[in-house]
Amino acid sequence: MALLIPSLSTLFIVLFFLNFAGPLKLADGQDLKTWCIAKPSSSGAELAANIQFACSQLTDCKAIQEGGQCFYPNTPINHASVAMNFYYQAMSRNPWNCNFRTSGLITQTDPSYGSCQYA
Repeated sequence: MALLIPSLSTLFIVLFFLNFAGPLKLADGQDLKTWCIAKPSSSGAELAANIQFACSQLTDCKAIQEGGQCFYPNTPINHASVAMNFYYQAMSRNPWNCNFRTSGLITQTDPSYGSCQYA
């Protein structure tokens, strides 16, 4: 039994670094383009906290302010998704930069719409 525990520990460490050591890669080594959005099940308080945190870490969040290219639809989930993605992209698209206390979701589908480009 003692041999099983180190084996599981080693496996966990290997899997951690394989899965979470930076942006996801395609088989040919190219980066897989990913975006970070808010989970639809997130509460209003979680979304507000995510906007506040992400925008405090970025140079600006003008895109989600009135008149910005991502202001409409004027909903907390839309604004949080845009701010969370800006933060995720600025932090090199590491999976842990989309956690937001488990209210973030990484997607391979570009969530851009109209003039709102998620980058």
